[in-house]
Amino acid sequence: MSFLGLEGKKFLVFGVANKKSVAYHISTIIQKEGGQLILSTLNQEKKETAEKLFPGVETHICDVSSQEDIDNLAVEVGRRHGKIDGIVHSIAFAEYSEGMKPFHQTRREDFMKAMDISCFSLVAVANAFKDILDKHGAVVTISISTTSMAAENYGYMAPIKAALDSTLCFLAKSFSDFSEIRFNAVAPGLLKTSASAGIPGYVDSYLYAENMTLRKKAVETREAANVAVFLLSPASSGVNTGKIVVDAGMAVNYFDKEMIRRSMR
Repeated sequence: MSFLGLEGKKFLVFGVANKKSVAYHISTIIQKEGGQLILSTLNQEKKETAEKLFPGVETHICDVSSQEDIDNLAVEVGRRHGKIDGIVHSIAFAEYSEGMKPFHQTRREDFMKAMDISCFSLVAVANAFKDILDKHGAVVTISISTTSMAAENYGYMAPIKAALDSTLCFLAKSFSDFSEIRFNAVAPGLLKTSASAGIPGYVDSYLYAENMTLRKKAVETREAANVAVFLLSPASSGVNTGKIVVDAGMAVNYFDKEMIRRSMR
């Protein structure tokens, strides 16, 4: 038996998109550690992709902006499995179709849609699955390393991730009335994912972040996934409402002498 103790446990993972996605790496580790996967994807196209990546794994379609979809998924998973041991919420959405705008020009419709899908969906999913999650289970979401660093090209998503971080605390407190279900977040630095590729100017930000890490090497998606799986596991039973930053030390390295030298040229 491994240290993580995932053998025979069942985990529902939202958000597998492709081999670069955080959810994909989390899913591969769960399988390697002996856990059973249940996948949920946005639509039929992504379902087919997930089924190719994880042949034979039960895969559902659920648009988390639809309460009906969420409720139907909970009913189906409960019917098939009775209980599950954890949920991975690796879902985010932002609209950049009109290009990057100054934060004060954020459109209400864009902000509210992103808040619904990226943040409130965690509340909706947790509520729908409250009787299906084992009372000692765990829920893990994907945040970002800092929500107070005003990266212009990240736009309005940082305030939404800040709301997500706060949501963890309120869900954990609310669920503590009837369970020991834990809610935690992994907060990676900049990752090389397909989703991040859609952010204007991301490549430059990614390369800059890589130089700002203590090791001068970017955070790998699998490194964030390793932490997520730990938070799902009984090995992290004492961690609740935690936000574990995975940034290779970037947050303490803003006065790196080499970066100072370059900026002062």
